[in-house]
Amino acid sequence: MTIALTFPGQGSQAVGMGKALADNFAEARAVFDEVDDALGEKLSAVIWDGPIETLTLTTNAQPALMAVSLAALRVLEAKGFSVSKAAHVAGHSLGEYSALAAAGSLSISDAARLLRIRGTAMQQAVPVGEGAMAALLGLDFDAAKAVADEAAEGDVCQAANDNGPGQVVISGAKAAVERALEIAKAKGAKRALLLPVSAPFHCRLMQPAADVMADALSKVTINAPVVPLVANVLAAPISDPAEIRARLVEQVTGMVRWRESIGWLAANGSDLFVEIGAGKVLSGLAKRIAPEAQTLNVGTPDDVAAAIERLA
Repeated sequence: MTIALTFPGQGSQAVGMGKALADNFAEARAVFDEVDDALGEKLSAVIWDGPIETLTLTTNAQPALMAVSLAALRVLEAKGFSVSKAAHVAGHSLGEYSALAAAGSLSISDAARLLRIRGTAMQQAVPVGEGAMAALLGLDFDAAKAVADEAAEGDVCQAANDNGPGQVVISGAKAAVERALEIAKAKGAKRALLLPVSAPFHCRLMQPAADVMADALSKVTINAPVVPLVANVLAAPISDPAEIRARLVEQVTGMVRWRESIGWLAANGSDLFVEIGAGKVLSGLAKRIAPEAQTLNVGTPDDVAAAIERLA
């Protein structure tokens, strides 16, 4: 059994996530306390009590999802699991910071502060209403990319997330993304729909946020991870701190190559994908990308008990 640990991104958040872990395990509670201290506010109250509109704000959702992932991981570790038992870690977009914190590359406090800066910078990079993202379902990656290219007409319109077979998210100027919806339907997409997001992530319009992150990342310590990170923008493993720093900056405007990342992991021996944190989005994608692989979720006390049995 070769384990890959995966960490979810935005869209997996839900009010109340992680509360049962914090109520039942001191190790989990300590993570939420550390994140609250790092941010100088009670983000834990927003995570557990909502409202969902406040939790979903990019500036809150990013550190919140990291907190839940690391809380779940700390409980696993208290039960005897070690990240070093995994072959690789990987995280979807903001989940890359969770993965790096899990692998000892970033401290939880630094990850929380960086994600707060990242979320705020991404929100501010493009005025509300000027950008958009859309999911194109039922087209392969090359077809979806061609749709984005055709729809651009001089505006920014790019493939932003290659999530899995037939599931590509595009991002860019709102008018261009709306044009892409009609083109995609004409080219046989099963569905093409705008996503309820507040900014056009992972496209060139995010360059101002990438500049902010380059400055913020230059000021934190990044250690070599205990196991390699399969980076979003490369779909390949990296361990060098300088390269990690560079790829985290590149990731703000670059595409999340998730389908290729999971494919690389499966091709290189990973046969158990353990999704740590809120929701089960990545497990669903893993089953579609690598049908032979097994998946496991760790986000609740019951999950922890089942996971320890499998991972022992």
